[in-house]
Amino acid sequence: MFEVRNQPPPLESYNLFTSDAVLGEAVRREGADWAEGRLTALGGELGLPETIALGFAANTNPPQLRSFDRYGNRLDEVEFHPSWHALMTLALKAGLHSSPWADPKPGAHVVRAAGCYMATQIESGIYCPLAMTYGSVPTIRQNRAVATDWLPRIFSHYYDPHFRPAREKTSALVGMGMTENQGGSDLRTNVTRADPAGDGTFRLTGHKWFMSAPMCDAFLILANAPKGLSCFLMPRWTPDGERNAVRINRLKDKLGNKANASSEVEFEGAYAELIGEEGRGIPTIIEMSNYTRLDCAIGSSGLMRQAVAQAVHHAMHRTAFQKKLIDQALMASVLADLALEAEAAAALTFRLARAYDEGGEAAVAFRRVVTPAAKFWICKRAMAVTGEAMEVLGGSGYIEESIMPRLYRETPVNSIWEGSGNVMCLDVLRALDRTPGAAEVLAAELDVGGDARVRPFLDRLSERLAAPDRRDEAQARALVRDLVLALQAVLLVKNAPPEVSDAFCASRLEAGAGAAFGLLPRGADTRAIVERAAVQ
Repeated sequence: MFEVRNQPPPLESYNLFTSDAVLGEAVRREGADWAEGRLTALGGELGLPETIALGFAANTNPPQLRSFDRYGNRLDEVEFHPSWHALMTLALKAGLHSSPWADPKPGAHVVRAAGCYMATQIESGIYCPLAMTYGSVPTIRQNRAVATDWLPRIFSHYYDPHFRPAREKTSALVGMGMTENQGGSDLRTNVTRADPAGDGTFRLTGHKWFMSAPMCDAFLILANAPKGLSCFLMPRWTPDGERNAVRINRLKDKLGNKANASSEVEFEGAYAELIGEEGRGIPTIIEMSNYTRLDCAIGSSGLMRQAVAQAVHHAMHRTAFQKKLIDQALMASVLADLALEAEAAAALTFRLARAYDEGGEAAVAFRRVVTPAAKFWICKRAMAVTGEAMEVLGGSGYIEESIMPRLYRETPVNSIWEGSGNVMCLDVLRALDRTPGAAEVLAAELDVGGDARVRPFLDRLSERLAAPDRRDEAQARALVRDLVLALQAVLLVKNAPPEVSDAFCASRLEAGAGAAFGLLPRGADTRAIVERAAVQ
């Protein structure tokens, strides 16, 4: 009988928190060490074989739309596999949807970021409703009555999957609908109409080309009221207990994110309540977008971490040409290069999460500039990292029994969702021009004295940021890339071991971020870098 040999064991039965040196250091550095016990418990539960199996099951059994019952009555319900509900139960129990708002304390946003960073490694499909609910809270608070009604359920840690009025549920999740067929990111072309009902509420008529997570209990919606584009909270059920007039036309057949439902919808006079000032819908909802953009960086960083962990694990156990893969110089160079990218992404992501914990003008200026910048570059690099990591496993990484194809397919959505790369880079240009104190805040953040590894690069970047042609839109991607590389390099120089910071600076600042991995300069301590990235 054929004997299976030289195959690595599955990466399971491990703790995603205690086995990740970079994550542990980031949590302590960014002021969240008080939650290490909580994160250790979550990391252990996520790494169980049965939890990992839930992610595979949720992708094998994607959600299904039920438009009508057998009698022809309209339902507009989305059914999910039990594995999805099990993962959502775990996520809400950990507070990944709202804990920084329900229990605000220093480091709370960092703690949540760490939990999401781990959870997305097991299944990214649950992340969308978590991210939107998290981001919705500052926006909902702009209507005191709505906040009083909805926030207690949003803050609940008891996941309730039932499709029924929110007042009958133990918890609630919030989605959003901004994108329309004709406009995409150009929200001012939206045509959905909001008509006053005469009692202070509105009725929405129109469509949304993308409305993610349509099983949520309510949605933040942009629609045109008499005074202009405005923000509304639209529940799935009306206050009198009737199904709201939200028609799910179809679920999107997506490249990835298969476990999550995304939909096209129409509104036929759907009940909604105004959030914020009428006619100022974009400024009202933009705060939500800032938090969900942060989550794009968190999710992409987590996907990179899992891809690198899988690649290193494979290389530690697989033998080729009489040597372990990890002991072969060229493979070690590739793995080390991947590890550098993943560590740099995590370092910046958790520094950015701390900015959401901090008050004051400096923190606001930092996150206003760095959030879109980090989303742009980290999400772009995640696609490259997961692709290269898949190649480390060879054909075994390309088949659907492996997690690698799923990681690879998950990465593009973070780059597209909440504004694609061009939108992010143009937003950075606007933020640099319009945010008071932005230049001073960046200068302080990038201050490493005369460190020769980064000083020449920082000097050139400073000249470009001060130059009149900084506003050249055609060069926006190059400028934002270099800003992110500078921030990552400084964080690694200040906090990472010398072998990591030296190799990152030499390969990214001196040689430029290359199109392929495994191009580290001669002399890089690849073994030490790979060992740091391995599951401990």
